[in-house]
Amino acid sequence: MSFEGKSGKYLEDVVLQFTGFPGIGRKTALRFALHLLRRSDTEVELFLEAVRKLKTQTKFCRICHNLSDEDICPICSDNKRNHSLICVVEGIHDVIAIESTSQYNGLYHVLGGLISPIDGIGPNDIKIKSLIERLENNKVDEVIFALPATTEGDTTNYYIGKKINGLCNEITVISRGVAVGEELQYTDGITLGQSIINRKPFFEIMKK
Repeated sequence: MSFEGKSGKYLEDVVLQFTGFPGIGRKTALRFALHLLRRSDTEVELFLEAVRKLKTQTKFCRICHNLSDEDICPICSDNKRNHSLICVVEGIHDVIAIESTSQYNGLYHVLGGLISPIDGIGPNDIKIKSLIERLENNKVDEVIFALPATTEGDTTNYYIGKKINGLCNEITVISRGVAVGEELQYTDGITLGQSIINRKPFFEIMKK
């Protein structure tokens, strides 16, 4: 579907940009572009400025690697949260998913990926070293693995579990209420919340 020569090159250019977003087809992209045309100049400028700031001013928390406006994210800097509890997740979308359940009040560690030899991703390609340093330099009672129930997730759990064993009092993993092969961001909030509450000791599961 091309609009060039029919509705203008500028419209086509914007549609092409929107189709670069995950899950956005050309029909949806066209609706977005036409919607922008109906917005006032001020509203469009506010939209563009918000995108610009997202790209130029968003940082990664130097402690947990979550997205942040500052060097340390609001979660890590919140004294009301349990700083002796760290939940290990694959990506920022998982932090958002878990926070939406209101069932967790500890800190996070965002790996930024999973170990996947077939894709050429090894332990040094994700944020494992900084997790080990956090455990060595801080008193942590429990580390919770909240990675996808996939081969890559299980491989990453196993590798990290061996590396951090003895650096905290307890290592647990969220319960399998999350279906095998399912990513946390697509799990409904009730199921995800219960999976966190009903977490199991990691090494007991590994023995089975």
